Amino acid sequence: MARYSLTVNGAAHVVDVEPDTPLLYVLRNDLDLKGPRFGCGLAQCGACSVIVDGNPVRSCITPVSTVGNQEVTTLEGLGSVAEPHPLQAAFIEEQAAQCGYCMNGMIINAKVLLGSNPDPGDDDIKEALDPILCRCGSHLRVVRAIKRAAANNAATA
Repeated sequence: MARYSLTVNGAAHVVDVEPDTPLLYVLRNDLDLKGPRFGCGLAQCGACSVIVDGNPVRSCITPVSTVGNQEVTTLEGLGSVAEPHPLQAAFIEEQAAQCGYCMNGMIINAKVLLGSNPDPGDDDIKEALDPILCRCGSHLRVVRAIKRAAANNAATA
């Protein structure tokens, strides 16, 4: 076991885990954050996505030892049920989720996209979401939600 200091959603945490423990396990099991999901465990589906220093990262294959002093943001770090982030609110307003399992990855990747491109077109959105595996068919609503969030200046929130 080793001790790691992490900054997650703006808060400092110290965890004692094996160096090769996936960041996903630390987030879910030690910090009780349930936004990132275990999907495939192979970085293929994107359900486990988090933002690490502004970049989308698959937490299921990211050893906690590699995170270091980088800022980790999970779905919970964007907003809450009482005060959702504009992106989360747009997903709710557009009823973008069907089964909802992939929504963590969709919202995390959309947040990163809007951070670098505050007014994306359909092709930009589709490219940003391409790595997220979703089978339920709500893609048009997801694209509408991201465009709604962009119109509401979600990139600055």
